[in-house]
This record gives sequence, structure tokens and C-alpha cells, in this order.
Amino acid sequence: MQRFTVNIKLPARTLTGALSPPNRGAADWGWQGLIAYGCHSLVLIVDANTAQTLQVLERHKASVVKVKWAKENYHHNIGSPYSLRLASADVTGKIIVWDVATGTARCEIQEHAKPIQDMQWLWNQDASRDLLLAVHPPNYIVLWNADTGTKLWKKSYAENILSFSFDPFDPSHLALLTSEGIVFISDFSPSKAPASSGKKVYISSPHSSPSHNKLAAATGAKKALDKVKILISNEKPSAESVTLNDCLQLSYLPSKRNYMLLLYPREILILDLEVNQTVGVIAIERTGVPFLQVIPCFQRDGLFCLHENGCITLRVRRSSCSITGTPNEEPDPDPVQELIYDLRSQCDAIRVTKTVRPFSMVCCPVNENSAALIVSDGRVMIWELKSSISGRNVRNSSSSASPLYSPVSFCGIPVGAFQNKLPDLSLDNMIAGQGTNAGEEQLKSSFLQEVHLKFLLTGLLSGLPLPPFAIRMCPPLTTKNIKQYEPILAVGTSNGSVLVFHLTSGLLHKELSIHSCEVKGIEWISLTGFISFATSTPNNLGLVRNELQLVDLPTGRSIAFRGERGNDEPAIEMIKVSHLKQYLAVVFKDKPLEIWDVRTCTLLREMSKNFPTATALEWSPSHNLKSLRKKQLAAREAMARQTVASDTEVSSVESSVISLLQEAESKSELSQNISAREHFVFTGADGQVYHLTVEGNSVKDSARIPPDGSMGSITCIAWKGDILVLGDVDGNLNFWDLKARVSRGIPTHRSWVRKIRFAPGKGNQKLLAMYNDGAEIWDSKEVQMVSSLRSGRNVNFRILDVDWCTSDKVVLASDDGCIRVLDLSMKPSCFRMDEQDLIEPAWCPYLLVPRASLALKAFLLHQPWNEKYSLDIINIDYLENENIKNLLQEQLNSLSNDIKKLFLDPDFTFLQRCLLVARLYGDESELHFWTIAAHYLHSLSQEKPAKPTDAAILQEQLVNPLDICYDILCENYYFQKFQLERVNLQEVKRSTYDHTRKCADQLLLLGQTDRAVQLLLETSSENAHYYCDSLKACLVTTVTSSGPSQSTIKLVATNMIANGKLAEGVQLLCLIDKAADACRYLQTYGEWNRAAWLAKVRLNSEECADVLKRWVDHLCSPQVNQKSKAILVLLSLGCFTKVAEMLHSMRYFDRAALFVEACLKYGAFEVNDDTNKLIHAVYADYARSLKLLGFKQGAILFASKAGETGKELLTELKQPKEEVTQE
Repeated sequence: MQRFTVNIKLPARTLTGALSPPNRGAADWGWQGLIAYGCHSLVLIVDANTAQTLQVLERHKASVVKVKWAKENYHHNIGSPYSLRLASADVTGKIIVWDVATGTARCEIQEHAKPIQDMQWLWNQDASRDLLLAVHPPNYIVLWNADTGTKLWKKSYAENILSFSFDPFDPSHLALLTSEGIVFISDFSPSKAPASSGKKVYISSPHSSPSHNKLAAATGAKKALDKVKILISNEKPSAESVTLNDCLQLSYLPSKRNYMLLLYPREILILDLEVNQTVGVIAIERTGVPFLQVIPCFQRDGLFCLHENGCITLRVRRSSCSITGTPNEEPDPDPVQELIYDLRSQCDAIRVTKTVRPFSMVCCPVNENSAALIVSDGRVMIWELKSSISGRNVRNSSSSASPLYSPVSFCGIPVGAFQNKLPDLSLDNMIAGQGTNAGEEQLKSSFLQEVHLKFLLTGLLSGLPLPPFAIRMCPPLTTKNIKQYEPILAVGTSNGSVLVFHLTSGLLHKELSIHSCEVKGIEWISLTGFISFATSTPNNLGLVRNELQLVDLPTGRSIAFRGERGNDEPAIEMIKVSHLKQYLAVVFKDKPLEIWDVRTCTLLREMSKNFPTATALEWSPSHNLKSLRKKQLAAREAMARQTVASDTEVSSVESSVISLLQEAESKSELSQNISAREHFVFTGADGQVYHLTVEGNSVKDSARIPPDGSMGSITCIAWKGDILVLGDVDGNLNFWDLKARVSRGIPTHRSWVRKIRFAPGKGNQKLLAMYNDGAEIWDSKEVQMVSSLRSGRNVNFRILDVDWCTSDKVVLASDDGCIRVLDLSMKPSCFRMDEQDLIEPAWCPYLLVPRASLALKAFLLHQPWNEKYSLDIINIDYLENENIKNLLQEQLNSLSNDIKKLFLDPDFTFLQRCLLVARLYGDESELHFWTIAAHYLHSLSQEKPAKPTDAAILQEQLVNPLDICYDILCENYYFQKFQLERVNLQEVKRSTYDHTRKCADQLLLLGQTDRAVQLLLETSSENAHYYCDSLKACLVTTVTSSGPSQSTIKLVATNMIANGKLAEGVQLLCLIDKAADACRYLQTYGEWNRAAWLAKVRLNSEECADVLKRWVDHLCSPQVNQKSKAILVLLSLGCFTKVAEMLHSMRYFDRAALFVEACLKYGAFEVNDDTNKLIHAVYADYARSLKLLGFKQGAILFASKAGETGKELLTELKQPKEEVTQE
């Protein structure tokens, strides 16, 4: 065991065990890097890297059903620092918003008294960071301000709401999963409740289709899919076709726009919401294990799936190379018929039993390369994905899945083969995006390497087993044992094992399987050894098997203390060890007690048959060891004097023999070969108090005290100093003062006194009493109660066992499977996270004070003032007290070696550094900003030098486009390609006239006129639209670019748009290549997203940029207020100067300065007076903010770069130094 500096002050903490059924969905992994999950009414916070419990939040009165970390999608500065905010909701409908670091509640929210079905923080945080949407059963959604606890609005729906999902691409879209189907809300806004009741669609469950039983074989699955085509319909399905809606989960795909997944126990359906049609199915064979939960990824089109046996699988979409982007070309005779997700990796399953089953899975949102499984028995298993690069020729051709490739770039920038990189940093650094589906010939020439993924278990936290428990704290801290002392708690469990916990860290130190039945009691005989006893269930005669074991903790060796005894005898009621740990009294149920010598494991005396049975027993704290020691020392001194006097000229050999003898004697004294006299008292069934003395191997009966008439049958005794306390079955406590010879009875009216114990420490007369319904602490000097705890009144658990931890802390075991260390008030409370000792330091900048966490970030980002990079903050000129510096250094030291290596690598570019720091801090808005900035700055630098060889550049961009999860921000050619693939798939899947019409419309907008005509001509003659569609087909084929026809069509289109037929007018304009006008009309009528989409698929880059810039102005307007989105759009257009101006005007000084720095490195600014002015202003403001953080070296650096603007500041910064030197 690690040696600790003795920390006498133990933190109040809670050791937790198994979870309760309502906790099933209560788990979340935040951007902050921590996992939160519910355990009964507690919320536990776990650090995923080191698998340590950092905090236990206790305030809920009922089981927790949901926990959600606040999003970090905003700019952080001193005013809005990095902080740990968490919302948790319980069965009674109460929501608590926590400040996790201090363990305090920011606010409490209550609307109805039913369990919260679902809740989410709003992800678009430009307007406010405090908004929380919750589903209050049965059918309300309420938007709360989670900082103040005020209700912003409330809206009810027709059916019961089960859960909801926000559209990750559009903050105004929301889908509710209800008991009958799905409700799509398209006018969600923080300012007011949705006006409409949403668009309702019904799911006909895949199980109700007759073909479902054919899904077993893979070939059958295809046919079945064609029959289960329409899963979503606007009509309510007939009663017999619908079984109960057994959809477990609904969720938008964050990796591409307008896709949704529905999870059923035996399949996952991928829906394309443009046509409300299933475009992919992941089915499980008949023998396979059903799904429990699925988490879709953002960075790549993949799914983490949890199965009922606790196995986590990762499925990644197979990339389709079937579509070539040339227009009007016949599609492949057999293109990919649907989205196929291949199984890429799976972890080991757990052993599922009645009590042990997987509860939920959470996935790291920052890196998406690790998942944690929360098991019902309180275990948390953290699985990380690891990638390994395989040789190309090794690939076995039999596997149907196409290979995965490693990406060309690392941290947003392509790197060479020999550069330092850390492929397992995140999912998008492990596998290449969907855009990297190059042709075969390119594979041969290029540097794509094939990758295999596997799960590795990197963290495991285990909980306490199921109650009941017997707990006992090791002997208390004294001045003599302060060097060796460790606060250790032994916990006996119902399966016969004893768990030993270290209470400074709260970690399990050892688990010893000693007994074969339930452990009933434990007594320590030294700091490193204890005796425990267990009794089996009684047979029909009421006899049991008693097991009494003596255990040595360092070696784990255990011996049967009573030898062969123990079979078929009355049960042991209790064991008590004397104060000097010499003797042990064993009390039986219907059999006289036994007195044993602990040191030799011998029986000293078994009381005779007629001896009264003990109901309670306690050893006296007084003994004659001191007087014995004095006598022995005196004898030894006399002996030594004698030897020296008689032989003065003893040879040196003999003197060494004497010293050896003396040494042996002192050693034997240490092992207490002196047998001191000790006493104990016990009470018989008649209430008489007996007093016995034990010395050496004799046991003498010395006195009897008649029973106190006011007391019932005595159940327990405690003795310390001159005070003896008795407790009885009726809840009376009787205090005897042996010196003054007075007794005083106190009725507590709390029923049976189960246990009473004095607190350790000299002169500490506090007393802990345990009852059937709780516990109390008394002060026996004053004879008054200090604090009380009662089940059902102020806590919702029952107490099973109690003990003192230290002189001012108690430890309670309760029936919710937890063991709590509490202070004297016995109020369950949370601790401050910075007060506790972690065995392994955890990287979590959120725990630092705001100034420190921001200064640490600045320190990591740029160190150009040093010739070499370093991770030593101690010798940096940083004006904070040493304490904070040490905390920062601790944080730096806790980074993994791989990440330190990257930071210290001079070839690791500035942009990559920014991206890596955004990842380490879990800062969502920074991560997206730097990913897009790095991508477009890099592609800009590639375009510049090589104007003549355009093909080569295009080639690199083709290999490495920005992934489609960034949607509108991608390169135009890649966006077009994706949209074409999407329409092809929709075309294959169409089943009704409506779908066909939607496909034809999309094809017209994409300019695929020939295929659109084919679809239009398919309309059957019975259809009402037959005539219309035929004419439209004629029109599309005969459109010529002659002047008159163009102007006619344009006129018709504008009239249509004016009369409310916007979509039809836009189509006509696209036919005559007037897409730019079409975009303008769409924007005029508020269809901004549609206009941006059309601009990207139809316009050349200049026209497209015009449309998008108008959109940017709209996004910046105060009523829309989505400036962060606007900045990303500008980045994708390459308007870098405008981005820097906007960042500066929004007072994002740090991001502005870093971005300017990056642009200058890449030559992205035209250098003129205006830009210089901007650059200087940005640098000067950043220098000021660094000065505020106390980070002087950085401030001086940026002030010196700020030219004239920074001069004043620079002199001010250098000023104090000179004053100091003058002194």
C-alpha cells in the first residue's frame, strides 16, 4: 500500500454500491471529460482517464433518473469561465443544477411530482448558456433557465412524451418520441413556446410486418426491407397492424444533416427525413444479442451500440464509391441500395445475472474514441478504441467490409510519415472521413494506410457488493502509531468476503475471501490484523456453523481462530477484543461465553453450563500494564547493573552476547509477553451486571451489581474512562459515572438500542448510538444529544451498522448499498473537489480557479518567448502565489506522455496546438472553430504557390475534404457529390408518388434533368397530377436558352413566387440557370438554409460566396444572434480578415489574437494599413487580457507585437520590475 503523509482529517465521502432500477438511463459523459451517473439518490462524478471517483453529490431525496452535463459551446473568458455544471433529475420530478466542484446546488426546479422523462441543455449557446429543456410527464415540455430556476415557457402535447432529440444542424428543430409516433417541431425557440403542435408521423413497428421473421438471413433481410418500406406514415395505422410502439430511442445523426435513427431491440433503422423513408437497416440475426442503446458519432458516420450482454460494438458506414459526379449520366446498373454500417470493433461482454445487467453506455463527446459502460452492480468499465495500421497485402479478401483508412491529416493538418502524431487522439484522427473514398488507382499511388480498430479496457471502477454489511474502523490514531497509521475500514459482506478500504482515497485496498457465509462482525487486533466471524443459516435445530478467522492484512493469510470448533453449535452473537488486544470474548446465543488469548490462539476459559448467558459485554479501559512495565524495567536495570559490576573485563564476544540477550528481551516486551490484568463487564438476561477479571490464563469472577429497575433487557454497553453507558430494548440509555457513583437514565423513545460506541481520542466523551430507525450522537459529559439521524424523516435509507472513523467523523453503512463518512452533524453532504487527495492526479482544468485555468491555456498555446518548448510553469514569470503555480504544474504533469511529447515537438504546428488544447479543455466552440480554420488556412496555403498545376491541388483536396458533418461549411464539390449520392439513394427507395415527386424536384434543383424527366414520366394516368407532370417533363426537355422562352419562364416563376408557390418558382428559375435569382428569392422569403444549400450545389464560387455572405449578415442580426455560426461560414469562404474583425468586435480577444497569428504564418492577410491597424488592436487587447490573468511574459510578448498601440502597455508592464531593482 502506498505510504501517505498522515492526513488526520479524513474527507467526508460516500462509498457506493449497486444501482437501483430507476438509475438505468441516468448517465452522461460531458465535454468537460468527466462521467456522471446516478446511484440511488446520489450522483457520482468519475474521471474517465484515471477511473477515480472525484465527487459524490447528495441532495436528492429519491432515485436519480437523468443526469446531463452543461454544454461548452461558447467562448470562455474570465466572465464566463470553465466551470462544471450538471443537471440531475429524480423520480419525484425535482431537477437540481449543481456546481460540481464545490458540491453545491445552484438551483432547484420542481414542476410536477412525476419522474422526468428526458432533459437536455440547448446546444446553441450564443443567446444564453443556461437553458435546459425537460419533459415533465405525461405530456409537457418546459424550458427552464437553469441558473435562476425560472420557467420560460411550458407546452403540452396530445400524447405522452417518452424522449426527445434536438436537430444538431438546426436549433429550431426538435423531434419528440411519443407513445404513438414521432412529433416534429420546426419552430422551437428559447424566447417563446412553439406555436404549432408539430407535425405528427406514425411509426408502424417493423415487427408488425409479416416479413419480419425473414430478417434472420442476410439475403432475407434485403427482401424484408423492401416490404417494410414505409415505416413512417402520416395516417394513423390500423389497430391490428400496430403492436405497442417498442421504439427504444430516437436520435438525429450528428454526422450528416436530416438523418435520424430509430432503435428497436432487434434493429436500428436509419431514416432520411427529406423523404421520411428508411434508407438503412442494421438487423441482428435471430441468435444475436438485442440492442439496448445506440450513440451516433459526430466526427465520422459511426454508431456505438450497447447490447443486452454488455457488449459495446462500433459500426462505421461503408463508403460508397458507386457514384461519379458527372451530370446526366446513367446511374450504375446496381448502385449501393442502402446505407450499410459494418461492424468494426466489439468489446467483451459481461456475465449477466438476475442482479447484474448493463444499465447504460456513454461515449466521450470530445474525442468519440472511448465509451463507458455502467453496470447495475455499480461497476463502471471504460473501453478505449485503439487503432493499428496493417500492411496492405495482409488484408484478407473474404471480409465483406471495405477497408478503413487512416486519415492523411493529424489535428487538422496533413502530416508526413515521420512526424510525431498520436492517431488514437480522437475518432477523426483514427479513421479517414467519407470523403476519402478514392479510386483503386489512387490507392496504389497514394499514402492511405489501412486501419483496424479494437477496444481496450483502460479503466474499471467497482462498487460495494449488495448489503447487509458489517463495518469496523481500524484502531484510532495515537502519538505512538502516527508513523505507520493508515485509516482503513474493514467491511464484511453477505457473501463472506471482507473488503478493506483506504479512507483517504476511498479506494478498495484489498478484497479478502475469508468466509463461506455472511460476515456478522469484525474486530481489529492491531493496525494490520483483525478477527472476523460469520455464521451460516440455522438448521432445523437452530444450530449453525460458526467461522472465526484471524487475518493478517499485509500477507492476506488467515487462520481458523477456534481450530476445529464451530460445527453445529449455537450462533456467535458477538466478539469483543480487550483494550490491550490481549484477550477475546466470544458470546454465543444459547451457550456460555468463551475467553481466548489472542496472541497464542488458545482458549483460556469456557464458562460452565450454569453460567448466565450474556446479552451485552464490554471490556474495561483500565488495566495494570503501566505498573507491570515499571516493575519489569526496574528488574532489568538491576540485572544490568549487576552484570557490569561483576565482570568489568569481559571479552568483547561476551558483551555482544549480552546485548543480544537484552535486545531479545526488549523485543519480547514489544510483543507483550507480559500478561496484564484486564476486566470486562457483561449483563445477564435478568439485567444483572457481572464484573470479571482476566490475568495471564486465569479468569476470576469479582463482583455483581443488581439490575436497574427502570431499564428493560440490556442490549449493549460502552465504557470509557469513568463513564459506563448501558442501552436497552426500549431505547433507554443509562449513564453511570463510576467515580461519583451516580447513574442517570435517559429515555430516547427510539426503540431498541442496537449498538453504542465511544469516540476515540483522550477525553473525548462523545457517544454514537444506533437504533432500528437511525442513529444519534450524545455527549456523555453533558448527557445531551449532539445530533440525530432518522430514516424516513431526514434520510431515505435505513442504517445497518455504525462506527467512529476519527474523533470527529462517523461511518454509517446503509441499506441503499452505500457507506458514508459523515461529520458530527450526520448531515449527508458533498465535499469540495479541491480538498480531497487523489492517488493519481487527474487532468481537469475545470477544477482550477478561472484565472488559473485560462492562464494554463495561454501557457500551453504559445511559448515563443522560449527558444525551446517546455512544460515547466514553475520558472515562468507568472504573478500568482506558489500554491496556484503548483496546482498548474500538477495539471501539466498529469497529461499523458504522448500529449506531452506533442507539445514539446517543435514541428507540431501552431494550428495543431490550438486544436489539441481545444480538445484537452473540451471546449466545443473552439474545437469547431479551429478545425475549420486549420482546414481552410491549410488549403489556402496549398493553392498559393502552384497556380499552373491545378490538378495536383484538386487531387489533394479530393483526398482530404472537410467531413460532411460540417454540412454547409464543406467544400462545394464535395457537398454536391454528397447531395447526389443522397438523391440516388432516395430514388432507389421510393415507394409512393409523393416520394417520386420529391426526388424529381431535388434532381431538377441539382441539375440532373434527364433523370428528373424519367421520374416525371413514371406518373400513372390515374393520378390527378398526371397531366401536370407530363407537361413538366416536356418543358424540362425543351428548355432552350433562346431569349423569349427564358424571359417567359422567368416571368411565370416570379408570378408563382409572388403568389406563394415558392418551391415551384425556384425550380423554374433553376431550369433556366438563374439559380442566383432563385437563392435571392429564397432568402427574401426567409428560407435561408435552403438558399445556402442551393447556392452550394448550383452556383460558381463567386456567386455562391455572395449568397452566403448575405446569410452571414442575417445570422449576425440581433434577432437571430448566431454569430458563432456566421464566423464559421466566413471561415469556409476564406474571408479571414472579416473573421478577425468579428472576433475582435465580439471581444473574443484570445481567439482573435491566435487566429491573426495563424493567418500571418500562412500569409492569409493582405498586408496594408487597415490590416496592420487591426492586427495591432487585436494584439494589444490580448496583451491586456493576459495581464489581467497575471501572465506577464505572454502579455509583454503580445504588447511588443502590437506596434504603436502596445507601447504604453509595454512600458507599464516593464515598470514594476525597475521599481523592484531600485529598492
